[in-house]
Amino acid sequence: MENFKEITAVQLQGNPFYMIGQDWMLITAQKEDKVNTMTAAWGGLGIMWGKNVAFTVIRPQRYTKEFIDSADTFSLSFYDEGFRKILSYFGSVSGRDEDKVLKSGLTVAHDNDTPYFKEAKTVLLCKKLFAQPYMEKSFIDTAILGACYPDKDYHTLYISEITKILVK
Repeated sequence: MENFKEITAVQLQGNPFYMIGQDWMLITAQKEDKVNTMTAAWGGLGIMWGKNVAFTVIRPQRYTKEFIDSADTFSLSFYDEGFRKILSYFGSVSGRDEDKVLKSGLTVAHDNDTPYFKEAKTVLLCKKLFAQPYMEKSFIDTAILGACYPDKDYHTLYISEITKILVK
């Protein structure tokens, strides 16, 4: 946790709509001895089942989904604007095709078994509580289907407890 301090959820600064939707985040997990990450701009933070939680969604074809599904924990990390090019890279290249973590130049750190990057300004360490694939029949606003799922590659929703928040 070098250069980070732990804070509580109520101490977290920043607008989650901006942090996720505009700044983007990295979703990072480990499977065996390999770390993989992806950029995400959809998700949310809130309260569920009396816990501070993060809502994340991952499409079935994303390589990172294999890592999230095999791990109990993962991290969500947020960066300064100077990292935009790296976040774009993580969102456009698959870890199946190359070691994008190595190529990015970011430094992997761990809190117990949960990987994150030392260069982040904010890190949410998360423990999975719930996972469920979206189903076409569940969409009330069916315009979303054509706009966001023309290939029917519906996300899986993960609700995860935020177990620790690290900030610089």
